[in-house]
Amino acid sequence: MVKRDVVGAHYGLKDWIAQRATAVFMAIYTLIFAVCALTLPELSYEAWSGLFSGGIFRFLSFLFFLSLFYHAWIGVRDIWMDYIKPTGVRLALHLVTLFLLVGYAGWAAQILWRL
Repeated sequence: MVKRDVVGAHYGLKDWIAQRATAVFMAIYTLIFAVCALTLPELSYEAWSGLFSGGIFRFLSFLFFLSLFYHAWIGVRDIWMDYIKPTGVRLALHLVTLFLLVGYAGWAAQILWRL
């Protein structure tokens, strides 16, 4: 019988699907962003600011960042679970990674909705 230490791991299909779904969204957003950025009339602050002035593009950009951070969480969490054997160290690395990614999400929101 296999004995597993439960330390917040989610073994299974849900995380695999979530990581693939976030990757697809990020790829589509990247293509749309590249087309929009390359079709700007000029490379100036005003044109760049105009690209993000619409609420939908800002919202899609924030969804991109949330997808990126969730995608990174799944990947880094799996690395910690696979290669860090002491449970306390693994938990500490999980917490540091989680706090950093949540902080980055807040920072992205602040940048996108700066007044």
